[in-house]
Order: sequence, then structure tokens, then C-alpha cells
Amino acid sequence: MNKLKKYTYLLGLAIAALTTAACEDQSEEITSIDYSRYFAPINLEARVQNRTDVRLTWTPSQGATSYNVELFANDSLTFEGTAALSFNGITEQDLPYVITGLEGETKYSARVQAIGEDESKASKWSGVFFETDAEQILETVTEADLTYNSVTLRWPAGQTATEIVLTPADVPAHTVTAEEIAAGQATITGLKSETEYTAKLMNGTKTRGTQTFTTLIDLAGAIAIEPEDDFVAILEGAQDGDAFAFYPGTYTVADEEGGVGKINISASIELKAVRPSDRPIINGCITLNEGASLSLSQIILDGTGTDGSQAFDFKDEGTYESLIINDCEIRNFVKGFYYLNVTASVGEITINNSLIHDIQCEGGDMFDSRKGHIGAFNLTNSTIWNSCAARDFIRYDDASGNFPGASSIITVDHCTIDGVSNDSSRRLLYVRFKGNSITFTNNMVSNMPNCGRGFSDNGNTAEPTFDNNNYFNTKNLVSDGGDGKAKFFDTEGTTLDPAYANAAEGDFTIGNEDLSYKELGDPRWY
Repeated sequence: MNKLKKYTYLLGLAIAALTTAACEDQSEEITSIDYSRYFAPINLEARVQNRTDVRLTWTPSQGATSYNVELFANDSLTFEGTAALSFNGITEQDLPYVITGLEGETKYSARVQAIGEDESKASKWSGVFFETDAEQILETVTEADLTYNSVTLRWPAGQTATEIVLTPADVPAHTVTAEEIAAGQATITGLKSETEYTAKLMNGTKTRGTQTFTTLIDLAGAIAIEPEDDFVAILEGAQDGDAFAFYPGTYTVADEEGGVGKINISASIELKAVRPSDRPIINGCITLNEGASLSLSQIILDGTGTDGSQAFDFKDEGTYESLIINDCEIRNFVKGFYYLNVTASVGEITINNSLIHDIQCEGGDMFDSRKGHIGAFNLTNSTIWNSCAARDFIRYDDASGNFPGASSIITVDHCTIDGVSNDSSRRLLYVRFKGNSITFTNNMVSNMPNCGRGFSDNGNTAEPTFDNNNYFNTKNLVSDGGDGKAKFFDTEGTTLDPAYANAAEGDFTIGNEDLSYKELGDPRWY
């Protein structure tokens, strides 16, 4: 037999032997694998809740019957020394596992170990790192706790604290006495009127509670208005710099036909409430003339009975410094929120911490600029609902030719926007003024299933900076819904159901824990 035939013959024998061995092996079925220890839990997540609680979740390990959990304080996944807290015998049914009452402003490492029937095979540890928020034992400051120059802060009697620090620091830090600790309250004086302060209750370097409040009006510095006053004449005769404090009640702007009309404001003034807990209602529209600026705080502006105008109308050409709306409620107008249909430049329009609803937008858009320029439009920490269903939400026509070199910045942040621009021909951001830039962040947008053109279909609309938004029951906002007209999309936006408490009644409290944790929309709802 030559060498070639010999090698071929030997190779054939080897293949036959391997084939036979493979067939023999298949006759012995493998039914289990005996690992030396259980698998460590995977997908371990720590989520801080209620400031000083932690919610732990993980994917259960195969074969595990229980789990051990250990927490190490002031630790960053080193797990050195003795655990501050230990929990044994946790089962799959206990997940998510919540640990309460941790120390505030503290870094923790948590680790989890799988245990089975054979405890000698306990898994390796899986670890996660988190940091608790500052404690919150300070009670909400009410109007009864305030004067124009003082505040009384309250917390559970007997809870230890060392000092109270206020920002702005126009008064020194208040040292908490033993008597104040026993009573659970302290009064701080020497504050400025109508000033927003943030108070921190401290225990050494740790914050035990934080509250923000605004001192009341010192009427010595404001003009008081009561319901029986001729407030229209007073406001129309105002001088630049005047501040008007409205007592509780309804103030109706009567027109010549006995209906509800407009206030013509021609000076830069402020309107605010004497008692934030009992807010005045101004029933009527406001017209701004001759470059007048306006600031509204804690006012309800109601358009019931008006003749179809917007809530705010810029009437004259020229330059307006600002329109500032803070902590107000604007409701029941027919045409829209504001209207800028003259060759005028407005430095700033800011709407913050406000409720806006039942604005039909018949014959106008919600935030509507046709012939003017707005340097900065800020819509923040606010809720808009039951409004603008068949019109554009922000409309800003291209009047840039009348304002050479002008730019415009639009910011929409931490807003809950429900049911607006829900029409095949409408958009959220119909911005055509050249040189615009847009930021759209931390918003909860919902119930726009018929929005045909998404954010915008116009070439002049700058693609916004998007971040941390959710879109529920909407169309053409995160992707093309088939209309093919939207210019851009927020492709990173989520589409989760916020599970509102009662949207029909204006309660947009978020029931979806994941969205609440991400702090989306108007802060009042999470």
C-alpha cells in the first residue's frame, strides 16, 4: 500500500471513530449543570425615593430562594469595614425592596447576594452606588407663617438642628436654641418684603429641611386696590414704576355696552396679590401701549365674557422691555394668550409657574407674534391644557427684515402641555423669524394624536435642543407618523403613559413612577 492510500485509510478510520463516539455521546442527555455557586443578581438598580429612602430592584437569579442585602454608608463601591445595615431572607416577592429612613446627603453602596437551598453556594455580590437627597422635615410655609418682614419655620418637635441659613443672606444665620428644638419652630425677622427666600434647616453640615417662600407685601410700598375701587381708572392713570396690590375679590373690566372689556396700560407697572392664598380675579383683557412693561404675580386673569380678544395685546409700535407672568392663572380667553401684530420689539416674555387653560384660539394662535420681534420667550414650570386644539402653539412669523441683526431665543422647559395643536395642519413650533434658537427640555407632552406637522414644517425653524421629554398619545413628534411634513423629531423622547390623576379636571399628577422619577413636566405634578 503506497503512502497516500495508507494515510487515506487511516483518516477514514479516524472519522469513523469520531462519528461513532459522537453518536454514543448523544445517547446520554445532559439534564442539568451543577455550578459551584449561584449566579449573582444582575440589573441591580438603586432609585432614591422620598429623599432618604432607596428602592432596590434586580433580576432574580436562577435557583435562588432568598437574598442578602448590605448597605455601606459613606462608601463608593469599596464595601470596606462593617455594613451600616444588613437585611437577610429577602425573597423575589419582596421586590422592589425599599429601605427607608437613611441619612440625608449621604453616599451609600448597596450590594446583593443570592442564597439557595445549599447556602455554601451563595453567589458573589452585585453592587450599586447611590446618594440620598437632603432630608425634608421642614413644614410648608403658609401665609399665616409670614409677614412682610418675618417668617416662622416649623418642624417636628424635638428634632435636632443647629442653625437656619437663608438665601439671599441679607440676614445672618439663625442659631437654633434648645427651646426652639423642643417647640419645633423658630421665627426669623429682618427680612425684606416681597422677596423670595430659601431657608435651610441645618444639623452641622447636613441639611434637614428646605423651604422656599416669599414674604408678604409691605403696603407702604404698594398701592392697595379693593373691589369697590375704580381700578380701571387707577391702572390707566398709573406712572412708571407703580406697584398695585389687589385685595381678594373679582375685578371686572366693564365696557360701554355693559360687557367685559379691556384695560389700556401705558406705564410700566406691577400687579400682585395682597394674599397669595386668596387671589384676586381680574375679569378682562389687557392692552399694552406706548412701550409699557407689565409684571403679574399671583393674579387670576379671566377672559369670561370678553369679545374675542387675546389676554395680552401689544398695541403700539416701538420697544417694550418685558411681559412677566409668574405664579398666575390665565383662563377662558377666546383668541389666544398674547398678540404682537405691530412693528414692535419686546425684550422678554416670561411665563413661569403658571396655569393656562380654556383658551380657544378662535382666529388666533396661542403665543402669537405676526409683525414683531421677541428677544427671549420663556415658558417654564407651567401647565397648558384644554386650549389651542386647532391652532399653532407658538407662532412667530418672519418679521426679521424690520429688525436687522435681531435674534430670538425660545425656551420651553418643565412644562406639561396637553391636547394643543391637535389638527392635521398644525404645529407646536411654527417659528419663522430668522435667527431663532430653541430649547425644548424636560417637558410632558400628551394627547396630540392628530398633529399633522409635528414641531414644524418650516425651513426657518431651528431644530431645537431636545432633552428628557416624554410624548404620550402624540403624532409626528418622535417620528414620522405618515404625514411626511414634519421637519424634525425628538428621536430620543419617550412615549410612556403618564397616568394623570384626572386630566379632564386639570389634575396632571403623574402616576407613572418612572416619569415622576425623571421629573418631567410642570414640577407641581411630581
